[in-house]
Amino acid sequence: VIGTILGTIVAIILWWSEFTSHVLEPYLVVLNSLPKVALGPIFIIWIGAGPASIIAMALAISLIVTILEVLNAFLQTDEDKIKLVETFGANRLQVFIKVVFPSNIPAMINALKVNVGLSWVGVITGEFLVSKAGLGYLIVYGGQVFQLDLVMTSVIILAVAAAFMYQGVVLLQKWLTGGRLNRQP
Repeated sequence: VIGTILGTIVAIILWWSEFTSHVLEPYLVVLNSLPKVALGPIFIIWIGAGPASIIAMALAISLIVTILEVLNAFLQTDEDKIKLVETFGANRLQVFIKVVFPSNIPAMINALKVNVGLSWVGVITGEFLVSKAGLGYLIVYGGQVFQLDLVMTSVIILAVAAAFMYQGVVLLQKWLTGGRLNRQP
């Protein structure tokens, strides 16, 4: 959720400032192509081996994807709708509030759906690297001592937790869209 909110805020800033978008977009694309697991040791050195580096790992994995996905959705907003409100004298803020943001709520919800899984990847990867407790630690430990039951139990718990989080996002989507799921054939 934090990655989606922060990513959306950055996407809004990039949509608002074309110059900033042109400057930062290549860096975002490069950061997106990096394997985020490689950032784990850097987070451990900068932040320390603890929960903060695990959270940073989850954010690193979900943030860049969200920025790129939501920014792309903002930029793909129907030009005719934008021209229509501009014809009535709308300024850039009004265009964003009345057209761009509401038109892209489905894209933001989709980013949140993707981030449910990506954040779990970040948390588990962070636990692989620094934790002495948690599901990621249990998976690594179970693998090291050949206790497949420990590994599989942890994976099943992860799957159930991710499914519940995903269903929570689906409920949020239904609430925000008035029950429409916007499924396309």
